[in-house]
Amino acid sequence: MTLPFQIGPITLDNPTVMAPMAGITDVPFRKMVRENGCALVCSEMISANGMMYGQEKTLAYLATTEAENPLSIQIFGKDPAIMADAAAMAAQRGASIIDINFGCAVRKILKNGYGAALMKDLRAAGRLLAAVRKAISIPLTIKMRSGWDASGEDAVALARVAADCGVDAVAVHPRTAGQLFRGVADWSVIAAVKQAVAIPVIGNGDIQTPADAIDMLEKTGCDAVMIGRAAISNPWIFAQVTALAENRPAAEVTLEDRYNAILRYIDDATAAYGEARAARKMRSRLGWLVKGLPHAARFREDIKGIETREQAVEKVASYFEQAARHMADNPVMEGAASPSGTISPFPQ
Repeated sequence: MTLPFQIGPITLDNPTVMAPMAGITDVPFRKMVRENGCALVCSEMISANGMMYGQEKTLAYLATTEAENPLSIQIFGKDPAIMADAAAMAAQRGASIIDINFGCAVRKILKNGYGAALMKDLRAAGRLLAAVRKAISIPLTIKMRSGWDASGEDAVALARVAADCGVDAVAVHPRTAGQLFRGVADWSVIAAVKQAVAIPVIGNGDIQTPADAIDMLEKTGCDAVMIGRAAISNPWIFAQVTALAENRPAAEVTLEDRYNAILRYIDDATAAYGEARAARKMRSRLGWLVKGLPHAARFREDIKGIETREQAVEKVASYFEQAARHMADNPVMEGAASPSGTISPFPQ
């Protein structure tokens, strides 16, 4: 398979993309996955209307740092003029790529005609894409679903419209709007879109392991894979995918890797949000990176009351010391494997 790949003039050094996820893909998380091999990270979905109205909470989603580059900022809306202005603003705020959401199927999004609702009217979609394309000079991408039935014809049709409007790449999550995240992603839709357009196609859906990503690349012919939920507890999956794509063994994730990643994440969250707000976020988020380790549930319960960075660091250090002792005493413990298949003891 081909490494690297292009989105417009931007060269990405491996075929991995972080999916935009509401409440998850903020600056600290994006930095973490970039450090662990993700070629392209994406912001949370941001309201174009909120941006144009100057809503403080919405504008905060545009925060970025140099360490994340290249960064794709995803916007949603339906008015071509508002979307064009929002895209231009995002580009001015540091976006490397603008992505438009054609895939969100949450009820309130559909009710307002955003997200997957845009796939119902290709003429309107074309007007929106043409307006945004004219407003920005940086690459433009879209993320979409199969459409409103399982055939995938909506996705193929929208991909063709997008290519005609100058969109630089399309990402396809091959579930229908009605499925949300239920059922199985139909990867044949990704293959059909790839055959229909000359621009890069990014596949998304049901990638749980590095091997799944390679399977998708090989079966669909897509140019890159977009990984979402699997990366929440395994940000190392991006480097693991690249290793397999280059016929190298995927590196094991050690306790030390996890420990150091959590400490950096705590510091990045504190820098991004301030100590008090970061501590509140860490009450749930720190548990992501201990999935599959011994007594992870106990750790998640223990961190629910943290109020300071110091408390977070102390609880993390204490937990990893206990985890290392437990694993040293139980080297073949059921469930102790990391997402890459092995895990090494934390250094004493």
